Amino acid sequence: MQPTQDLSQVEIRRSRKRVRTVTAWREGDRTIVAIPARFTRAQEREWVRRMLTRLATQERRRRPSDDELMSRATELAAKYLGGRVQPTTVRWSTNQGRRWGSCTPSDGSIRISDRVRGMPRWVLDYVLLHELAHLLHAGHGPDFWAELDTYPRTLRARGFLEGYAYAAERGAQAAPGESDEDADRPADEVDEVDDGGIDEPEDVVSDEVDVDELTADPDDEALGQLELDFDAPGASETR
Repeated sequence: MQPTQDLSQVEIRRSRKRVRTVTAWREGDRTIVAIPARFTRAQEREWVRRMLTRLATQERRRRPSDDELMSRATELAAKYLGGRVQPTTVRWSTNQGRRWGSCTPSDGSIRISDRVRGMPRWVLDYVLLHELAHLLHAGHGPDFWAELDTYPRTLRARGFLEGYAYAAERGAQAAPGESDEDADRPADEVDEVDDGGIDEPEDVVSDEVDVDELTADPDDEALGQLELDFDAPGASETR
């Protein structure tokens, strides 16, 4: 059974230029669904339902709870690090400042910046693996990077984070003063996966699925909007 969907905050935009695709994205509290002008009212209702369902599914997947974050970290440690490390806690953190994540090797705890919540899963996986690898190697020597070489999207994820940080820096109007937030951090905390000194931007609130990747790899979802080709194979089913 599909969950009840609130249509009061949904705006429908019809376009004569739109032929084969339906697109949906979030704008604050509203959801915008762009459809071809030729759609009937029945087609409009059906595609709005599908797009709201897919957006909600993506958002849940990209914003796991602390328990789900811990579970994912355990899976990644087993798959890419041979099960040689087991974190004691993994949780979201709002006070990571300029860091994407940090860990304390002495007690096995890992904290992931709340800014990562909402990014594609393969980016979150990289940040988790980066901190897991620090439970084995405190520094960034060859042994550390050798651990991350087993993850096929390391370079891609690092590029994503660098681009995100650069965009945030360009959009920042003023740089606040230095913070004393690190004063009470454990002495052996590893605070890597740094964003290069960029101050915290607003959280990401929108999602996108590339049309060409719908049947290929769902982890390749980018940020921005959700778009479906309604004539594409498999597009008639909500997955």
